[in-house]
Amino acid sequence: MPVKTSKAYLTVLGVPEKPQISGFSSPVMEGDLMELTCKTSGSKPAADIRWFKNDKEIKDVKYLKEEDANRKTFTVSSTLDFRVDRSDDGVAIVCRVDHESLNATPQVAMQVLEIHYTPSVKIIPSTPFPQEGQPLILTCESKGKPLPEPVLWTKDGGELPDPDRMVVSGRELNILFLNKTDNGTYRCEATNTIGQSSAEYVLIVHDPNALAGQPGPDHALIGGIVAVVVFVTLCSIFLLGRYLARHKGTYLTNEAKGAEDAPDADTAIINAEGSQVNAEEKKEYFI
Repeated sequence: MPVKTSKAYLTVLGVPEKPQISGFSSPVMEGDLMELTCKTSGSKPAADIRWFKNDKEIKDVKYLKEEDANRKTFTVSSTLDFRVDRSDDGVAIVCRVDHESLNATPQVAMQVLEIHYTPSVKIIPSTPFPQEGQPLILTCESKGKPLPEPVLWTKDGGELPDPDRMVVSGRELNILFLNKTDNGTYRCEATNTIGQSSAEYVLIVHDPNALAGQPGPDHALIGGIVAVVVFVTLCSIFLLGRYLARHKGTYLTNEAKGAEDAPDADTAIINAEGSQVNAEEKKEYFI
């Protein structure tokens, strides 16, 4: 006595349910506007939803928070909308729910996109310089979803003129041996359920003799330049040798010549002539 009391406030966290992504219907056509919604219920306080595309977060999203019927927890939803293209095919869209009750382990939902698009076509020749008498393979590289059907080859807007010599095998056009009549524009068409695309290749058959006779580097010019460089180098060495030979010798210092303490030029000359014997230790050499 007297009775003492104390109060404690208990906060019960509402753990959010596993999120669900809605709004995706497979497949999606290239260029369509896609709207995905991620929703989770039962969180207290309200959970946070974040979107990721190939592990890169998407910021421009819509966020909505609603109180549940029990007036204690919340339902949270987020909407992501964007226009898809062929680069989005196979991309993983992830919705992540962060909440303090999850102990740093967020709940995620993932949706892998499937995008259908028209084919893209490219023709690859087996050699950059087709020559007369040699074989040539043109490969029609086509990509699309669904996968394009077998390609169609044409020449100058019509059928291939020589089916015995021009053989189509899958996506390849094999010309067994080339001649001048094969010159022209070859077209490859690829089609799937979405659309059609094509590419063209202009074939010019070269004469192997003309290619062999193409002028190479001018060896006479190169040899002349090398000769001039060698001649200039030899002349420089010769002139340098003559210069060194003409200036080679023994030179006396002013002290050895007797000019250091002489009062006038005549005395310096006399002193120099008399001191030649003792000047050996006072020589300067120029090499």
